[in-house]
Amino acid sequence: MISLAGRDILHGWGKFALTGLGLGLLIGVTLTMGGVYRGMVNDAQALLTNSGADLWVVQKDTQGPYAEASSLKDDVVRSVRGMPGVGQASNVTYLTQQVQKASGDEVRVMVVGIEPGQPGEPGYLVAGRQLTRDHYEAVVDIKTGFKLGEELQVRRHNYRVVGLTQRMVSSGGDPMVFIPLKDAQEAQFLKDNDTIVNDRTRTATNPAFNRPGVPGLLEAVQGLQASSHNVNAVLVQLQPGWQADEVAESLTRWKHVQVYTRVGMEDILVAKLIATSAKQIGMFLAILAVVSAAIVAFIIYTMTLGKIREIAVLKLIGTRNRTIAGMILQQALGLGLIGFIVGKVSATVWAPVFPKFVLLMPQDALIGLAATLVICALASTLAIRVALRVDPAEAIG
Repeated sequence: MISLAGRDILHGWGKFALTGLGLGLLIGVTLTMGGVYRGMVNDAQALLTNSGADLWVVQKDTQGPYAEASSLKDDVVRSVRGMPGVGQASNVTYLTQQVQKASGDEVRVMVVGIEPGQPGEPGYLVAGRQLTRDHYEAVVDIKTGFKLGEELQVRRHNYRVVGLTQRMVSSGGDPMVFIPLKDAQEAQFLKDNDTIVNDRTRTATNPAFNRPGVPGLLEAVQGLQASSHNVNAVLVQLQPGWQADEVAESLTRWKHVQVYTRVGMEDILVAKLIATSAKQIGMFLAILAVVSAAIVAFIIYTMTLGKIREIAVLKLIGTRNRTIAGMILQQALGLGLIGFIVGKVSATVWAPVFPKFVLLMPQDALIGLAATLVICALASTLAIRVALRVDPAEAIG
């Protein structure tokens, strides 16, 4: 049986090899799409791990800064630090924008405003140092393409790169740029100069804020409009021995904020934000599986029709149907095995240069191999049915 299948493959090796190559590229795309989903989940988990937080304190009735808009006053952190079980707490802001390189190219980044030495700071560097000044310094992920000493512009100000980190990304895979909190607050919440001037004019013409008998009221209101004291979240690290759920419940009850644990934030990022993308990837995987099955079925069916007389001769000399079916099944499985090898090699080669982070897991490769063999086995049933219906008389007809 092995000899029959092998000899038939060698007889039409060109068609068999080209089909295996085409099937392999399809399998490579399938493995890559599975790796893209794994990468999205890994990006979300890396975002939470890199923050160094046990709890996320956000605006009440919101799902946090990673999923939707969240705004807190920056003095909330002082009351959070005084709660039982809280070890460290720090303000943080997140702003996604395009940053221009010296070459003129733009890169999409997540600008993170942090307090040096507090939760939210990059956990490690591959070069340079952490932020030490309150203004105009930046630590960037190497994926941004910036190098030590270069300058980047965030809104109206330039920042000098003093440190490089790695694998610091947003839930969407955008590399992070860390700048001092005060600068980030200004970049995210402060209005532009023209808007500030217009707001001052409107305030000055409003009798409620420009009363003749209340000196200093107009200046106080205008000063409030020109300043920013908002943040997106407060990152909390717990004291040893305290449970996250216990501290979160206390903060929610007494501080009138929304508090998420690591489990709750993962549920938001993975189960909700990535849910639509996961469904899209699942649909593409199903379509690719159907296309792969159709290709295998067509090529095996064509090869079977090309050797109808040979099959009739085999039946005429007493070859059992099981042997003939096994020969066709082996050809289908051999085609699937070749395609899987080509696909695995292809996915491994192009994954590092893929725009999104592609995480190829060994267990996914094993599942892909099993699925490929099952699909090929099912696809061979049409050719097997045709072969078993061949009349032995056709050998001499």
